[in-house]
Amino acid sequence: MVHVKKVVKETPLHSVLEDNDAETQSETLWEKRVSQTEDDMCGPKDQRLSPDGNVLDRGEKEGEAEDEENKEEKTRGEERVISDEEYDTDLELGGKEVAYDPTGQTCYMEACEMLQGTKALAVPLVTNTSILKLNLRDNGMEGMGGAAIAKMLKENCYITDVDLSNNNLGDSGATAIASMLKENSTLLSLNLSGNHFTDCSAEDLSSALMTNTKLQHLDLSHNALGGHAGQTLRDSLSENTGLRSLSLAWNCIRGRGAVMLANGLEGNIFLRTVDLSFNGFGKEGAIALGQALKENNVLEELDVSNNRIPPEGAIHLAMGLKVNKTIKFLNMDMNPIQNAGCYGILKSIQENPHSAMEILDFPDITVNQDFEDLYTAVKEIFPALTVKHRGRIGTFRKAKT
Repeated sequence: MVHVKKVVKETPLHSVLEDNDAETQSETLWEKRVSQTEDDMCGPKDQRLSPDGNVLDRGEKEGEAEDEENKEEKTRGEERVISDEEYDTDLELGGKEVAYDPTGQTCYMEACEMLQGTKALAVPLVTNTSILKLNLRDNGMEGMGGAAIAKMLKENCYITDVDLSNNNLGDSGATAIASMLKENSTLLSLNLSGNHFTDCSAEDLSSALMTNTKLQHLDLSHNALGGHAGQTLRDSLSENTGLRSLSLAWNCIRGRGAVMLANGLEGNIFLRTVDLSFNGFGKEGAIALGQALKENNVLEELDVSNNRIPPEGAIHLAMGLKVNKTIKFLNMDMNPIQNAGCYGILKSIQENPHSAMEILDFPDITVNQDFEDLYTAVKEIFPALTVKHRGRIGTFRKAKT
């Protein structure tokens, strides 16, 4: 006698749906698919298939039931054995074959009926094998939406570039993203700019960066990371072996936090590009950066524009440039370093025969003739060097009337 047993496999998408919205639904997406498949194979509940594959109507079913009763009386309770020939296989049923959908479009449409917004989008992305770059910037998804995307990225092993900037993810979203980074081994670039992250977010993300070795580009600009974030990120930057570029622009890192962050850069031997613009490093932060540049011989681009660095801070920074062999681009724009600070930095380049400097950016600072003369001399040693500044003092005089 042939016994039939149905095994329903759990869907990997269910983890994304584990929230209050999904629990209020009477069926999950997978249950809907199973029920639809059963309908296609077996037909409506008031229909039945004959051994030759034809659908029996209600009358035929009743007639068949009477015939079966007569047969049972004749056989006097003997058990009927169903042969393999009489058993309907799914090949004989003529049911609709469901084509594999690698894009997840069908799943997305079904998810939209149950969920809203980001959660519906996250469902099909779990198994999508086509999308490599995902841009969801400026969508207002907030913490819950960020958590849905984070869950998806724990399972998706194809997406390498994600932009979640300007979504107000907040600290709760940062926690979910950090948890994802500890498990994801595919993501290479992540933009989290403009998400209202605070020092609490920095603690979670710092912990993730100490574990993740695959992420190469991270943008944390335009957030609310403060001095404590600088201290928190110090250890992660010292130990991280994956990051190649990091942006912390437009945050509130200053004081001791700026010094600690610079100490972290000193020990990092993988970062190539760092953007620290629009923070508050000041004199002490610039001194710490100068010390970091003495030890770090990997960093190629450094942006410390608009950091309230005074002339003394610029001169201490120049002491690091005097021995550094890798820095190619330095942006000191919108700092009150005056001509003295610019001169000190350019002088350090002149005294470093191994300098790799290609661009010195002082576009908002006015220099004097001494600086111009020094620049002419340095160009003879490093002809490829370009210095951008606002102009020479006295060049632009008000016309007499």
